[in-house]
Amino acid sequence: MSLAAAAWLFFVGVIVQVFLAGAGLFELADWTAHRDLGWGLGSAPILILAMAVPARLERRTIWLIVGLTVVAIVQPELAAAREVAPVVAALHPVNALALFWLAWMVARHTTAEARRIAPARSPTPAAPAQVIPPAEPSA
Repeated sequence: MSLAAAAWLFFVGVIVQVFLAGAGLFELADWTAHRDLGWGLGSAPILILAMAVPARLERRTIWLIVGLTVVAIVQPELAAAREVAPVVAALHPVNALALFWLAWMVARHTTAEARRIAPARSPTPAAPAQVIPPAEPSA
């Protein structure tokens, strides 16, 4: 799987996570699916970061991925703090906004970098342009 594909998959996971929160909030489902997906999404950016290291990405993209990783790891911990520190746990939806934005930015940046790097890594050279001779004048 490519780095950009993993980033987009994570972004889609964040959107599904928000939907599951809405389903729990409006009592369409219990919070189990939201909780379980949240714990899984919390560690996914570590894999994205591991894929990014050998990819030689631009510094800004690496920092976005590092930020995404930190925010994603903190996210389920904020929810888990609701019994001991409810004020801290109240930051869970605020952190989700940062998570959404960073996931979007990482997906966009990794896609742009993949497009930039792909021609340089192409194993076959581009075909030379064909020169078409001018047409002969008709008599």
